Amino acid sequence: MSRRALLTGAAVATTAAGVLAEAAAVPRAASVAPHTPATLPFYGPRQSAVCAPQQLYTLLFGADRTDPALPVAEARTRLAALLADWTGLLDRAVSGTAPQLLARDATRSRLTAAVGIGPALATRLRLDVPEALGELPAHPGDRLDPERSGADVLVQLCAEDRWPLTAAADLLQDRARGLLTTRWQQAGFLPREPDGTTARNLLGFKDGTANPDPADQDKWIWLPPGPHEHGTIMVYRRIHLDTGAFAALALPVQEAAIGRRRADGAPLGSRAEHDTVDLWTKHPDGSYVIPAAAHVRLTNPRFDAGARMLRRGYSYDDGIDDQGLLFCAYMRDPALFTRVQTRLDATDALSPYVEHRASAVCYILPGALPGRPLGATLF
Repeated sequence: MSRRALLTGAAVATTAAGVLAEAAAVPRAASVAPHTPATLPFYGPRQSAVCAPQQLYTLLFGADRTDPALPVAEARTRLAALLADWTGLLDRAVSGTAPQLLARDATRSRLTAAVGIGPALATRLRLDVPEALGELPAHPGDRLDPERSGADVLVQLCAEDRWPLTAAADLLQDRARGLLTTRWQQAGFLPREPDGTTARNLLGFKDGTANPDPADQDKWIWLPPGPHEHGTIMVYRRIHLDTGAFAALALPVQEAAIGRRRADGAPLGSRAEHDTVDLWTKHPDGSYVIPAAAHVRLTNPRFDAGARMLRRGYSYDDGIDDQGLLFCAYMRDPALFTRVQTRLDATDALSPYVEHRASAVCYILPGALPGRPLGATLF
């Protein structure tokens, strides 16, 4: 079957699936989504796992081309067909009508998805991706496991319930058999907090407080008008946390390392969690109220001309001595992550307690629309 026929068939199916709806952006993506039964629409200009309120559970997997020797033209055609197929499958999974998800009321899980393309695949198949997409440079503290890192295609699934994530991932991976082979898969979670509350990581601190509001997201997160509009670039890092050693520190030492109070998330020297971080106020002895090596100081957007990233972290627990943070961040240019991480490598007070063990970067595609499946602009 020709690529045109495949895409036309997908367009007919998607048009019948429902009316276009755009998921609403939220000011603080690290706030847990309200636990309501309404489904989130799959179709929309932007992929819902990024633009919907952050959910309690995530499952990510990275897959590579099964046959790297496949001619470029054929590989492009097969990838386009797979993405069109995934479009219809994800729509059914999100709506809870996929047969594998009928055993329980999957609509209450509010399943969302995001599909991305890695830089190596984009280069080999000459795909139309943002110029900024590229592999991340090595950092001194990296201890990256190649079996858990990188991907030709990266998928992130999110939901209010853990169960449908595995079912949806199995569906996608089964459809990709013969074209893609899954290299790694990683689950993450958030603690169940009151609605609208910033979630805490395994160090016990709120994580994701200073995320950009919708206006700043349009400026710094989502790509501008053109072929990549409504797409973004995702940086993923699997970060091991030495929770025991950090917990053994006195509370003032912990707070000085983070730059925020543990109890309420307020910046040191401020009253409330969402107060502006004051980088310049000093104690009478001349030291900064927010220490020079504090994590929130080194990651402050003022050092990057105001450039922001949307951070949506999840905790992971993979057994004894293997717990930490799944750092998922979205931005127009991954050079921003590199600049921030370079500062952290140099002086971050948290460095003794963190180790980056896996990494990936990908171009999160614009959302699917009726008549335009995922990846339609790649070719």
